[in-house]
Amino acid sequence: MFRVVAMVVFALGAVMLVLFLGLLGEAPGSAIESKHLREMKERTTAPALYTPFTADSFAALPHQLTWNRYAHLEQRGVSMVGWVQRTLAAGDGDMHLELTPAPHGENARDTLYVTAEITPWWRHRSTAWSYESLLAVLRPNDGGTTRWSGGPQKVRVSGWLLYDFQYDRPNSSWTMLHGAPRLTGWEIHPVTRIEAWDDATQAWLEVTP
Repeated sequence: MFRVVAMVVFALGAVMLVLFLGLLGEAPGSAIESKHLREMKERTTAPALYTPFTADSFAALPHQLTWNRYAHLEQRGVSMVGWVQRTLAAGDGDMHLELTPAPHGENARDTLYVTAEITPWWRHRSTAWSYESLLAVLRPNDGGTTRWSGGPQKVRVSGWLLYDFQYDRPNSSWTMLHGAPRLTGWEIHPVTRIEAWDDATQAWLEVTP
């Protein structure tokens, strides 16, 4: 009996691993759209230029297309000014930032946000981009052990434009699990530059990775 249970547990674990790798685009026989998504997420060079984007800019991008019809848009660098309402350390090592176009008060409800993700390759280049260090810079409403006094910091987040098609599917797993009001599957991913607004100098100060 014990051997049978062990075999069932092993088989279930193997199936879950294959499904997880499939989502990452790393499983044998993964769909081409998943492989393309993985390649875009793992970029290690920064864009030469960043086009200023707003939340409306992300919403206006095309959706529900096949990968070969939106891939050319992912060759653009973009930046967005906003405030981080929530951070999340994901299981794949990415740091998720929920970037909103307006700051939230201490007890305000979460609102629609644009996702920006910092991948391990970029985050581990410097202690300035460690999870704890970035929390102190961003001062998100949620994501640390306590709330930050004064609310989130005004920041400009820049990086590669990326379309994560999984989040534009009806009843996506993220929406079902978190109920988070994500604006779109279009993201800044990977993030390659972070700047904080300095009121004293009226200028952007780069958080150097």
